[in-house]
Amino acid sequence: MEPPAVRTETVSPALTDGITEAVASVLPGPAVLHEPELAGNEWAYVKECLDTGWVSSAGAYVDRFEAMLADYTGAAHAIATVNGTAALHACLLLAGVEAGDEVIVPALTFVATANAVAYCGATPHFADSEERTLGLDAAKLAAHLDDVADASAGGCVNRHTGRRIAAVVCMHTFGHPVDLDPLLDVCRRHGLPLIEDAAESLGSTYKGRHTGTDGVLGALSFNGNKIVTTGGGGAILTNDPELAKAAKHLTTTAKEAHPWEFVHDRVGYNYRMPNLNAALGCAQLEQLPGILERKRRLAAAYRDAFAGLDGVRLFAEPDFAHSNYWLNVLLLDRAHAGERDTVLDRCAAAGYGARPAWRPMHHLPMYKVGPRMDLSVAEALYQRAVNLPSSACLAPPAHD
Repeated sequence: MEPPAVRTETVSPALTDGITEAVASVLPGPAVLHEPELAGNEWAYVKECLDTGWVSSAGAYVDRFEAMLADYTGAAHAIATVNGTAALHACLLLAGVEAGDEVIVPALTFVATANAVAYCGATPHFADSEERTLGLDAAKLAAHLDDVADASAGGCVNRHTGRRIAAVVCMHTFGHPVDLDPLLDVCRRHGLPLIEDAAESLGSTYKGRHTGTDGVLGALSFNGNKIVTTGGGGAILTNDPELAKAAKHLTTTAKEAHPWEFVHDRVGYNYRMPNLNAALGCAQLEQLPGILERKRRLAAAYRDAFAGLDGVRLFAEPDFAHSNYWLNVLLLDRAHAGERDTVLDRCAAAGYGARPAWRPMHHLPMYKVGPRMDLSVAEALYQRAVNLPSSACLAPPAHD
């Protein structure tokens, strides 16, 4: 399958010029897409790890980081991991995904969402997105499952492939929350656990509830380009104490507690976060409220800059959400989809690190063959979306 074609029949210099001028009116100069901000206690906390020798997965900062995450998100439990993909892989295993199953995932997502399913020996079953949230379309998914799925003693089964559909994974795209309540209703109706890929949405809430806490499990990421970073890292969120206990066990090579014997009761994973990374994360979380305030201020500045430009709009959080605006998303009108690459070229020439959305998963070679619904919205969003430089340091000064 070839990548989705980007139309080129309508090219408007006025629009592409207007976009680069609008970006220039907001940014102080050349800027990358997103960079970390290390302006707090990072040096002191990491130095303490080095001075004391507590640098690996044992250490006080790991426990402290997990407690801070649980307190901030409202999750009953947080388990730190080496990265967000590891967190999501563990979530799938803990939710009961097995080899030979299918898992519903958005076609418009970062490849790690689909890869984590493949790590389980399962097959990604691609679902469409809605333009209102950029995430899974619950109504369209409900209609699709009504069409292809049967209830049986083994659970929800795809009548076309004979495979069990074991779970649904939603992804909060670019930090913007999915419409969770109708999605949870779909999952309940079909007996499917919901797992939230909240890798990009630390600091985002849905109807006052932090993302990653409505599903049975949620996964966070603290990669170097995320809203806060531990260099590399992730976390599992859950409100279920038994799943939390199992998550810590599974991600610590499934080693049973013993003063000296090495006893492992299942195939486990060396997925625990080192103390060095957790120390960095503690310092970053201390600064998160200020980072979020500046990122929302930057989004407001972009929104004002693009307000009078026809043919394009800046994506804004739905009414039910409060977004971290991890990445600011520019959406070209459908008639101007062919100008996306021109916009990206113009931004690059001006020193602005803009980028497109991810290529839809079913257009990647390893996922070309597999179950899917109609994915027309995901493909259209890929053709029309441009992510703008979004680092918190780019925010204009606050007005008194």
